[in-house]
Amino acid sequence: MCGICGFTKAAEAEADFATLQRMCDVMAHRGPDGEGRIIQSGVALGHRRLSLIDLEGGAQPLVRDEDGTRWSIVFNGEIYNYRELRAELETLGYSFATNSDTEVLLVGYIAWGAEVLSRLRGMFAFAIHDTRTRELFCARDFFGIKPFYYTMQRGQFIFASEIKSILEHPAYERQLNEEALAQYLCFQFSALPETFFKGVFKLLPGHYLRVRDDAPLQCVRYWRPDFRPDASRSAEETVDLIEAAMRESVRYHNVADVEVGSFLSSGIDSSYLAACLARENPDIKTFTVGFAEYESERDEVSWARELAGRLNVENDAHHITEDEYWESLPRVQWHMDEPSGDPSAVALYFVDKLAACRVKAVLSGEGADEFFGGYRIYQTPFANERVSKVPKGVLRAGSKVLHAMGQRGANYLERASEQVEEWYYTNANGVAFTPAERDRLLAPALRDRLGSLPTPQQLTAAAYAEAAGLDDTTRMQHVDMQFWLVGDILLKTDKMAMAHSLESRVPFLDREVFALASTIPTSQKVTERQTKVTLREAAERAIPRDWAQKEKLGFPVPVVSWLREGRCFNEVKRAFESDVAARFFDVDELRRLLDEHRAGADRSRRIWIVYSFIIWYCVFFIDGMPARGQGRP
Repeated sequence: MCGICGFTKAAEAEADFATLQRMCDVMAHRGPDGEGRIIQSGVALGHRRLSLIDLEGGAQPLVRDEDGTRWSIVFNGEIYNYRELRAELETLGYSFATNSDTEVLLVGYIAWGAEVLSRLRGMFAFAIHDTRTRELFCARDFFGIKPFYYTMQRGQFIFASEIKSILEHPAYERQLNEEALAQYLCFQFSALPETFFKGVFKLLPGHYLRVRDDAPLQCVRYWRPDFRPDASRSAEETVDLIEAAMRESVRYHNVADVEVGSFLSSGIDSSYLAACLARENPDIKTFTVGFAEYESERDEVSWARELAGRLNVENDAHHITEDEYWESLPRVQWHMDEPSGDPSAVALYFVDKLAACRVKAVLSGEGADEFFGGYRIYQTPFANERVSKVPKGVLRAGSKVLHAMGQRGANYLERASEQVEEWYYTNANGVAFTPAERDRLLAPALRDRLGSLPTPQQLTAAAYAEAAGLDDTTRMQHVDMQFWLVGDILLKTDKMAMAHSLESRVPFLDREVFALASTIPTSQKVTERQTKVTLREAAERAIPRDWAQKEKLGFPVPVVSWLREGRCFNEVKRAFESDVAARFFDVDELRRLLDEHRAGADRSRRIWIVYSFIIWYCVFFIDGMPARGQGRP
């Protein structure tokens, strides 16, 4: 895992070398083991290296001369099947100067062009320059595990693994994208292709770019998730296939010339991965964090320590204090590049920090919920089925009555009265702001500038259309893969690990694992009583039943109680009454949220979404990068 950057229309002059140096330096945390920079044929390429494969020979940018053409590559990620690809390329007559997956990727592109993408098993974001055609080819992996940002400024293409690297280029003038803020309030993450920085875009998962000075930017979607449930296979057969697929994926994700550890929490995903990895390497190290508030209880740490004992593996654990958590917030938002309203991102920051003290790479359980049906909200269609014969108008009327009375059940009736695409747009449902709440929250002047905005449902409509004809739960999975997974889960996975020069590997997010998961019928994934049904049964072959069947809780961050106490309440209130807050929000609405929460209603997630944005804005537009140990803004 590394950091890459570059730009076109570059001159071999001191100014452009200095720009490339700054772009590399600002993301040195992504690669402390080495640095490389080249400018040739009008293209500048920069690289920061975290070395895990071919420690001596894998330096980048990697340059290769082939048939009179000079090719260069900068690459972030890992190609886990690079040995098989190398053997295939050698039969075609290609030779290799290194033992790196980077060289295999470059030679694969020389041999097969864009078709190399269909052969890759791994996570990647890369740029390849062909001096003969003067084309820059850029690609991002299937699921969006690795980030890739770009902007076009007066015909100059600029790209990087992190937005803060692009900000170092003099052609880009920093400007807030206010529409991104508006959608963030509904999603709790940056949901648009254009980022919070005006004119800076994400290369979407499963897409590649062709960049030429003499042609328009060409963006092509080369892969998309395709669910095709196979109801003819028995549940027992599915369990056998899951076990085989996960064992194989973990073996591939253990490919490295350094030690690979594993996260370990109380949940099934990391527990299963740790057990699979322990079978490959009995001496693995595992890492866990919890919160000091829960230290005397049956918390993440106690569950993890007990399982580590049963697996006979090491476990390092840390209880995060309230002060540690709050003091880290500016730096977390700086590393995230865009505001994250997910409180668990901070917990991830600390477990990554813990792991980085012992290993350079870890296995993590992201993707299991989206692939195998792990979110409890995926059970909602089953509950809706109970009232499917009740007229929709009656359900809507009942929902309005219960809402007016403040009684439970109003949301259930409302959802049961609608099609799934009308109410579900990601896991932010119910915790982030509705469009109506957002409109009340935004400052009137900002609301007027934005005008009519697309609803979350309009943003997710295309993804729902791709999954037409599938059952509601599978359609929800399909939408989550294109929004929640890449926008929230994988963004924090990459950025929090890289903050500590740690590679986070995600064996569930493997093409072969998805090829199996996409064929599992909903009846073998989700029932009214349980989620991840067949995955849990497969996990029981590796971990005790108590862990395999444990209810999904999410990471229990105690922000609900913190935001009702004097110190934290006052900190947030001060931010909500600041001049920065008044630029974007109706301050009276912010006060109302705080007061309602302190009085007993749970408004913690909405408060956190706004507070995180304010911290992020101060870091990127007012105060600059926070020094280590620097407190709240």
